[in-house]
Amino acid sequence: MAWRIELTPEAVRDLSRLGAAEARRIRDFLRDRLALADDPRPLGKKLKGRLREFWRFRVGDYRILARLENDRLLILVVRVGHRSSVYES
Repeated sequence: MAWRIELTPEAVRDLSRLGAAEARRIRDFLRDRLALADDPRPLGKKLKGRLREFWRFRVGDYRILARLENDRLLILVVRVGHRSSVYES
C-alpha cells in the first residue's frame, strides 16, 4: 500500500530555498522511504503542543513537517526546513 505525497506551496518554497544536495536528499527520502512505506509512522515522530496535528520526519539536520491523512493514504508536507527554525510559525 503506497502513500501519496503532496506538498503545500509553503513546502515547495521551503525546498526551493535549500541547496541542491539537501533538496535532493529530502525528495529522495519522500519518494523512496515515505511513499513506499506501508505505515510511515515508525519513520517519524508525532509532535506535541501547538503542532500536535503534525508528524516530523528527520533527514540529517532538516525536518519535514507533515499531516497524515489515513483515509486517503496521503502525506501532506506542510513545511521543510533546518531543525533550528522549522518549528517556528
